[in-house]
Amino acid sequence: MKIIAKTDKGLIRATNQDAYAAGEQPDGMTWAVVCDGMGGANGGNVASSLAVKLISEQITSCYREGMSTKSIKNMLLSAITAANINIYDMGSSNKELSGMGTTVVVAMITDHTVCVAHAGDSRAYLITDDSLRQLTKDHSVVQELVETGQLTEDEAKKHPRKNLITRALGVDEDIDVDFCVEDMSDGSILLICTDGLTNSVETEDIFRITHESNCYEFAEKLVSLANSNGGSDNITVVAVAY
Repeated sequence: MKIIAKTDKGLIRATNQDAYAAGEQPDGMTWAVVCDGMGGANGGNVASSLAVKLISEQITSCYREGMSTKSIKNMLLSAITAANINIYDMGSSNKELSGMGTTVVVAMITDHTVCVAHAGDSRAYLITDDSLRQLTKDHSVVQELVETGQLTEDEAKKHPRKNLITRALGVDEDIDVDFCVEDMSDGSILLICTDGLTNSVETEDIFRITHESNCYEFAEKLVSLANSNGGSDNITVVAVAY
């Protein structure tokens, strides 16, 4: 498998509060984690970086070859829960970091199976020769309005509250995490990203770029397009190509 990644602060933000990490184990299991921080001048940086560090360490230290899907789920949920408590405690004990938090989306790929855990509005997509499918559901105010029929998908993209999320690590002592499992065939691509990409680049363009470009150019071209379309937020893209 090939891992391609790029992060950029965009054209408007003074700093980059996104963070990511990715790697591969000796047996070929590949993993990636992306976080989008929020809160204060430094809080977002601290929250996202800490979450990525703690979750990455848990994956690399606890993963064992041949782990079942259930065991992977338990490991990822445990890692995210531990990160949540650490961020919450740090924010509670330091007034300069009060209110900080971060989204998270983490994926593990092994034996043509991808496991994804997430909280917030950072996303995971599975891209094949003929389709692009969003594996995650945004935990956001506008997504809830879409699901209840109060907004259309197009209206949600332009809604003034589109950046308000309903779940994030570090905001409360407890965190509700979604988890899914999908088959991943040869030639397919898993793409995880922050909303700096999805708020600026249409899914049709994501699909087009991943099919028209060499795999090592995916992330660079997607970030470049997001900046061409305004670069209103930090942008992070991690792609894993089977």
